[in-house]
Amino acid sequence: MSAEAGRDLGWEEARRVAHAAGKAMPYQMVPLADALGQTLAEPVTALQEIPHYASSAMDGWAVSGPPPWTFVHPPVEDPRRLNAPHSDSGIIPLESGQATFILTGGTVPANTTGILRTEHGLVRGDTLNRNDLARADEPAPGEHIRPAGEEAASGSTAIPAGVVLNPAQIALAAVCGHDTLAVLRAPRVSLLMTGDEVIEAGLPQPGQVRDTFGPQLPAFVAMLGGHVDVAGRARDDFDDVVHAISSEATDAASLARASGDVLITTGGTGGSSADHIRRALAALEAELIIDGIAMRPGHPTLLARLPDGRFLVGLPGNPLAAMMAMLTVAGPLIAGLRGAPLPPLRQVLSGADFEPLPGRSRLVPYRNEDGRAQPSTHQRSGMLRGLALAHGVMVIPPAGCATDQPMQAIDLPWPTPQ
Repeated sequence: MSAEAGRDLGWEEARRVAHAAGKAMPYQMVPLADALGQTLAEPVTALQEIPHYASSAMDGWAVSGPPPWTFVHPPVEDPRRLNAPHSDSGIIPLESGQATFILTGGTVPANTTGILRTEHGLVRGDTLNRNDLARADEPAPGEHIRPAGEEAASGSTAIPAGVVLNPAQIALAAVCGHDTLAVLRAPRVSLLMTGDEVIEAGLPQPGQVRDTFGPQLPAFVAMLGGHVDVAGRARDDFDDVVHAISSEATDAASLARASGDVLITTGGTGGSSADHIRRALAALEAELIIDGIAMRPGHPTLLARLPDGRFLVGLPGNPLAAMMAMLTVAGPLIAGLRGAPLPPLRQVLSGADFEPLPGRSRLVPYRNEDGRAQPSTHQRSGMLRGLALAHGVMVIPPAGCATDQPMQAIDLPWPTPQ
């Protein structure tokens, strides 16, 4: 795609273009212990029936036919063999009038009518009968027996692809016989912060600003499905920026940056003499996929493909604008690289009237109040209070909207305040 083709894309088109650019990477196999929170790449199927044998739901006796029952015991072929009561109970098929001791989860022997629970049995020598607590027909056919395949047939899908794995699903995968799972690979992301006016600690002086990216971008990237390998900083110098973006590896940090999948830069995407990202991309002969988005805030957002195949996402320097660019471009790109679908949007009812803004969509943090999306306060591109307390981000089209008109909205990838 030429640079001109991706200039000032509409907001929805920019999301689609970013997602389509990220071709799915091969999935990876991880042990069950490492699968928590990962996105399943392939369905989990039962490798055998679940449960894989008929088992008892109670401690008691497996019985066949009507009482009284005579006890039979598994043969002891080798006195040195350790007892295995859960499997031993199923060794000898029962005949009518016979019973054998069984534990919860124990193998039900062939020809078993049902399980007489311990509390309802009367034992005298080698004979078992019902006691006064038992029903006259206890056990009914199949009572307290968990049939093989009751939960899942062999080959059936137990967990569909695309779910974010929770502890119960990992346990189910183990029950299905799996030791490893195929999960979507988290794209390797590097961060490159620019801005000589940025300080990383303390109170800024006039002309300085605090670093709002370093403390939160790694976690933000993780919430979007990526993994940050390295974070660094470049001076506001053209040659320094070109060197930092290029694939030339001179130390551990630059090696990690050059071998990743995505490079996210902060600041320097404007057109002034102090903004070097666009000129650096031109010098490196990068393919410019998105050159600005028709949205506010976040218009000077960039997406490029470097000659070595890495993607570069250029975030604007203002913090709210950068966060909107992350949701609009970085999130869909990372989803595409993982093989995940484009993050869905929701519909909300606008809590306010918005005048038209020709040619630009507006991304407006909002709070849910009385069933409506009420615009948050403090929404300028350099402000964060509105987003910090928001429940989501409403997308106002260039034509504006009226109160109670349905609008598309972006879900935030973090837990939102009540």
